[in-house]
Amino acid sequence: MNRICFNKRENIRLGYVVAFLFCMLFSGCNKTESEEYIPQAPDYSDPTFWHTEKNDKTGKNADVFYIVSTWETDWKTDSGETVHYADVYNKKHRDDMTKEISGVAAYMGKDNNFYSPFYRHITIEGWATRDENIINSRFKIAFEDVRNAFETFLKNRPKNRPFVLAGFSQGGKAVVELLKIMPKDVYQQMVAAYVLGYKVTPDDTLTSTNIKAAQGPDDIGVTICYNSVSDVKYIQPVVAAPCAFCINPVNWRTDDVPATLHDTITVSVAQKEKVLVVKGYSGSEYAPIMGFLNVGDFHSAEPWLYKECLEKNIKNRIEVFKKTRF
Repeated sequence: MNRICFNKRENIRLGYVVAFLFCMLFSGCNKTESEEYIPQAPDYSDPTFWHTEKNDKTGKNADVFYIVSTWETDWKTDSGETVHYADVYNKKHRDDMTKEISGVAAYMGKDNNFYSPFYRHITIEGWATRDENIINSRFKIAFEDVRNAFETFLKNRPKNRPFVLAGFSQGGKAVVELLKIMPKDVYQQMVAAYVLGYKVTPDDTLTSTNIKAAQGPDDIGVTICYNSVSDVKYIQPVVAAPCAFCINPVNWRTDDVPATLHDTITVSVAQKEKVLVVKGYSGSEYAPIMGFLNVGDFHSAEPWLYKECLEKNIKNRIEVFKKTRF
């Protein structure tokens, strides 16, 4: 058998070629994460980067800090670079986020001051990978903005004024991360945290004593968490599993006793999976998202399907907070 032999110089040259090809084909190292195009960070002293509504005319209610979900898809710069983040300096991107924010403000912000920052949320393509390593890596940019916005929010409000923390989907993830780093004196002013359409994992609950599962309609300093599906087989782990707890926003129970919504919809908590199982509702008004959301689950409906329940509950918890803390 003939053997193909290379001298030392040829071996080195071949090694370079193989390494280069491997890098190009498999690791994408021709463009590292640190070299990706990152849009400019917002300056939260500028009101351009906020949706704000001052609805507390008496000064006796609360503030709501709301974190919007995912609205943008990957887009390209003028030079052809693919961007995985919303650009808060792009008015269209801000207008997209405002569609959700204004709708939520209509019920969460009723009689409350409402603050929602525009931030460099990661695009839907990142979530569509269903790879939590990719999601968490990109989310660092998004959460940097959320953290800075929350710090600005805190600096510009009375320290003894109660606030509600809420977010949907990617915004729900940001709520969980804020709870982990929230100082105790700030946490003491939090009425409740609402994580809509995102999970609170068992590991999350071990990270901070600020994360406490809501047990009923009027406990305070707690976290409300739920994800809705037509059947547990449609649970999408990237947003809904594993989840440590779930509460039914219709009857505010954590057991499997069903509740009736809008006369025809039945909602109950799946005890093992910690999700809401919803019957009598099709969710047909929400198109599937890249084949992995709104496919047997009701992800896009989370802030809207239960909005009357959420509005009433937020008001109730604020009243309880004022009676017990003041």
